[in-house]
Amino acid sequence: MGVVSDAVLSARELYRFYRAGEEETLALRGVSLRVRRGETVAVVGPSGSGKSTLLACLAGLDEPSGGEVRVDGVRISHRPETERARLRARHIGVLLQTRNLLPHLSVRDNVRLPQRVAGRRPVTSARELLAQVGLGERMDALPRQLSGGELARAGLAVALANSPAVLLADEPTGELDGETEHMVLVMLRERAAQGSAVLIVTHSTEVVRSADRVIALEDGKTTDSTAPASGAVQAEVSDATG
Repeated sequence: MGVVSDAVLSARELYRFYRAGEEETLALRGVSLRVRRGETVAVVGPSGSGKSTLLACLAGLDEPSGGEVRVDGVRISHRPETERARLRARHIGVLLQTRNLLPHLSVRDNVRLPQRVAGRRPVTSARELLAQVGLGERMDALPRQLSGGELARAGLAVALANSPAVLLADEPTGELDGETEHMVLVMLRERAAQGSAVLIVTHSTEVVRSADRVIALEDGKTTDSTAPASGAVQAEVSDATG
């Protein structure tokens, strides 16, 4: 589908500093970006380039030291954590590399939890979502009873629980076999086709190939924004995975 012009996710001049004693680390150095409805953007770069810090700031899981983040026109940064959590529950789906499942809850209850936090009737029920990711028979299982591929699909269902305007994913296919990676990418593209803005932090060449646009980070700064076919970006992904 064609990408329309309105940005549903925007970041302006993001800085993030960390202090440990007298040591100061600059994780982000003035990063700005915009992701439009229906667009899938891949963020690449070597380890330590600021990719995961950027995603945490975009999701409202971490506060930038400077700059701001807006989702659907609403500023999510520089607010109390309770307000950020409420906005995140209503507007953002987050798929983390370490998975986003609570170990003591069944798969179905893990999907229902963000739907309850959002405080509105879900567009798609937990049962339907889990059927879509191929876990219709595993709804009552605990996370520890799932395989790696099943955990990835369950985490994706949790991220999609509230039909988010923005979907943020941190290495969502990093430990998956080729078939499961393809299934996850298809679902992410489907979410974009339904109007979400999708941003994926990745080292995967398959994710890069499937993206509409690629943003490269190095030392906390944006170094490139280009099409997936770029040889420079492909080389950077290869270096990061080598």
